[in-house]
Amino acid sequence: MPPESVSKRRPGASAVWAAPFRPFFLATGLYAVVIVGFWLGAWFGGWPLPEAITPMQWHSHEMLFGMVAAAIAGFLLTAMCNWTGAPLLSGRALMTLFGLWLAGRVAMWSAAWLPGWLVAAIDLSFLLAVAVYAWRVIAGAGIRRNLPIVGMVALLWLANFLFHLGVWENLPELARRAELGTILLIVLLMVVIGGRITPAFTRNWLNRHGGDAAAVRSWPSVETAAVVSTLAVLVLLVAGAPMAWTSVAAMLAAVANGVRLLGWVGWKTRSDPLVWILHVGYAWIPVGLLLLGLFPWLDTLTPSTWLHALGIGAMGTLILGVMTRVCLGHTGRPLELPRALVPAYWLVIVATLLRISAAMALLPYRPAVIAAGLAWMAAFIIFAIAYWPVVSQPRADGRPG
Repeated sequence: MPPESVSKRRPGASAVWAAPFRPFFLATGLYAVVIVGFWLGAWFGGWPLPEAITPMQWHSHEMLFGMVAAAIAGFLLTAMCNWTGAPLLSGRALMTLFGLWLAGRVAMWSAAWLPGWLVAAIDLSFLLAVAVYAWRVIAGAGIRRNLPIVGMVALLWLANFLFHLGVWENLPELARRAELGTILLIVLLMVVIGGRITPAFTRNWLNRHGGDAAAVRSWPSVETAAVVSTLAVLVLLVAGAPMAWTSVAAMLAAVANGVRLLGWVGWKTRSDPLVWILHVGYAWIPVGLLLLGLFPWLDTLTPSTWLHALGIGAMGTLILGVMTRVCLGHTGRPLELPRALVPAYWLVIVATLLRISAAMALLPYRPAVIAAGLAWMAAFIIFAIAYWPVVSQPRADGRPG
């Protein structure tokens, strides 16, 4: 879809198709509920899943390339218009792109009845379209600083391709490395994006409330170390390097990202959930990396421990925090979290703690996992219900978008 396909919303058109964050964030919230609800039914109740793919592979794929990919698309395609001044993707062009995402979900749910190559082709079309479109807009505007983000979306497409190749060619190790690479690639994306928006929003909040914005610190050496060390963990995991090497890199990345987070003085914003949730979400990154680093040395840790700290904790919390903020800011509403959403934030935190506790055998596995899943579903149900009026109505200030 070339940039020329973007047009201003016509009078009478549904507000849902006025900006990318609207349909994609709503779909993220709804699919987060569907995928975890069905997974609980399949894992504990014997509900059938597509036979052409293992249950674990299906669950992982749809969380990463279904739910998380929708959130990434909604954020990137909205934010890049602020970066470049380009008009928002809207109307039929946005419907077409959303249709590619939806077609991928249908294909994955129908994998037992469709040829593997067809499932892959349909599913792969979405991220490819997002990457190509974002590259044309950002490169066309000459904003080179943000091109690496487009590159990471392209790498997500490549990881999805390798995942499908591993599944359909019966190469489980390839599929597994693609899955791990995807998780760390998304973590790297959160390190880059979170490192921009979290301290910026914190400074803005402190300025508005008479606080000391200068207290928010970002040290160039720590910033570089956080990104480079996280990238090193990604490369080592994908390359299948000795676990001791990955362990050292993960612990260094945990320290760098932890120091970085402390410099943002998130505790000063504890009275505003819209800000502190970003700090809590980012905090799960050093925690997850530390658990990965300690995994080879502690018998109480399993891969599920660090995977869910980064997945449910970092991804789930940051996605929910960013969506709630973007939906308010980009619809011309005050940056005040609806009171109904505060429990959603706490539910995601509880879901993370329960799932990690189950992975470490600190709680009985079955009830803890079910409780974690229900808490996760409740959080995103609250989001979908509370934010439907926000994403389905025109901007409060009358502006397009």
